[in-house]
Amino acid sequence: MASKYYQEMQESFRNNNKSREFPAHSAKVHSVAWSCDGRRLASGSFDKTASVFVLEKDRLVKENNYRGHGDSVDQLCWHPTNPDVFVTASGDKTIRIWDVRTTKCTATVNTKGENINICWSPDGQTIAVGNKDDVVTFIDVKSHRSRAEEQFKFEVNEISWNNDNDMFFLTNGNGCINILSYPELKPIQSINAHPSNCICIKFDPTGKYFATGSADALVSLWTVEELVCVRCFSRLDWPVRTLSFSHDGKMLASASEDHFIDIAEVETGEKLWEVQCESPTFTVAWHPKRPLLAYACDDKEGKYDSNRESGTVKLFGLPNDS
Repeated sequence: MASKYYQEMQESFRNNNKSREFPAHSAKVHSVAWSCDGRRLASGSFDKTASVFVLEKDRLVKENNYRGHGDSVDQLCWHPTNPDVFVTASGDKTIRIWDVRTTKCTATVNTKGENINICWSPDGQTIAVGNKDDVVTFIDVKSHRSRAEEQFKFEVNEISWNNDNDMFFLTNGNGCINILSYPELKPIQSINAHPSNCICIKFDPTGKYFATGSADALVSLWTVEELVCVRCFSRLDWPVRTLSFSHDGKMLASASEDHFIDIAEVETGEKLWEVQCESPTFTVAWHPKRPLLAYACDDKEGKYDSNRESGTVKLFGLPNDS
């Protein structure tokens, strides 16, 4: 018997299953993220820029393009509680903090290597950035100085704090999840999560679960309290690149080189919906207040003129008649 939530969401997606795309960049989009209030969506691209859109009713309206990086913008994230500030990580060995009110870069912090991962601590005080040499640097947001730097002996993929801000998680190339105490950065535990490369990690907004995605094409769901795997989602056939929990923590979107995004009901593992894509999906992000999913694909395999197609941001969950 399907849950009430399942039936409600099926009904909702039946009426709101339209995807629309919005030109964002001149090359492929690596990362999309919503501001904490859901008013803005930011995207980072191989074209060395970030773009910010304002969500107006059922469309994204481009507000600004942010230039300054000398290399690809691989990941970006917003301040957890300030909806005007976001940070970008680039292969140019810097991170940049931007403010949408002034549209300026408020800080450029030099780092040791080419940056590929970035996350903001839930208390807003620290930014962690990971580079291609498996070094994670913890940067004080006020002083823009490095608080700590950790060199790991394994391939570091994605990094994240838990919602309580007292533990720091890394997914690694050996299929493990490494957990450190924070701010001490002492190893607490290493979980053998997957038989192959563990790629991405996300915490649900309620703080009950986190999910990891792996090269074995599985998504596993873990309890934060006991660190126990409670279920696996196995509908994808390719390495899982990106994950996002819905605002209520009840849905989990996962994507890969499969030509669809899987939307699962967290508590049952049931498939709620799948969003059809024409090419691999790099990044997905649920809106922080409503069932609207932003995502970006590898557009260069598009069936139209490859130049025109590149660098779009897509929204799923729009009303069919919009």
